[in-house]
Amino acid sequence: MASTLRTPPRFVPTLTTVLDIPAEPASAEPFDAPAPQPDPASAVALPPAAQLTQAEIVSLEEQLLHRVLQRVDLSLEERLSDAVSAAVQQQLDDMVPRLRGEIEAVLRALVIESMAAELSENTGSTPASGA
Repeated sequence: MASTLRTPPRFVPTLTTVLDIPAEPASAEPFDAPAPQPDPASAVALPPAAQLTQAEIVSLEEQLLHRVLQRVDLSLEERLSDAVSAAVQQQLDDMVPRLRGEIEAVLRALVIESMAAELSENTGSTPASGA
């Protein structure tokens, strides 16, 4: 599971508004334990007419953001790796014919220069075949 200390990438939307939540009136029941958090896997859509408190809205937004970031984090590294590998392979495939052409031109020029130098140094000599 991803670490909760990681900063999300800059393109992931984040909440930027701080909401002041009014204090709820004290209830007659003593506060024993925190309210159980709903299981994200069993979450269902709310009817459009549902009235939620500001605290419930913030809690739902945080749960949604957390679930979305988990889904993104699971596949982001793999997909980025695949995309970069494909881009690098495509660049290599495009570069090979150009490199072959450049290498051929350099070798051709080198052979021509070497032959010209050799012929100019040995213009007066007899052929090595002994004819």
